[in-house]
Amino acid sequence: MTIYIPTPLRPYAAGKDAVDVNAGTVSGALDELTQTFPDLRKHLFTAEGKLRAFVNVYLNDEDIRYLPEKDATAVSAGDTLSIVPSIAGGCQVSDRMNSFLWLTRFPTLSPERRRKGRARSW
Repeated sequence: MTIYIPTPLRPYAAGKDAVDVNAGTVSGALDELTQTFPDLRKHLFTAEGKLRAFVNVYLNDEDIRYLPEKDATAVSAGDTLSIVPSIAGGCQVSDRMNSFLWLTRFPTLSPERRRKGRARSW
């Protein structure tokens, strides 16, 4: 089976974007992957050995969390396993500062014009 490695984790997998493993279950495949590339273990698993909450694993496009047997699900040689880390976003300090500077430079602008101005890059 093939395990696809996401870009942020590739430095811990010798730069590879995919790795072939021989395993009978999803957990066996992940164990073999982390035995081959030990630096991946701390990024995928907690100290207790559980898959980290922000790491999503898909078996042939199915999220393993919703499979009846979860990580004990049997796999075959033609299956694919994709590791997808969750990504959170938010407003950066520089974005807030740009909005603040825009409002202090032009305090009399209407709220509509202010919103348009915030989207600009200064």
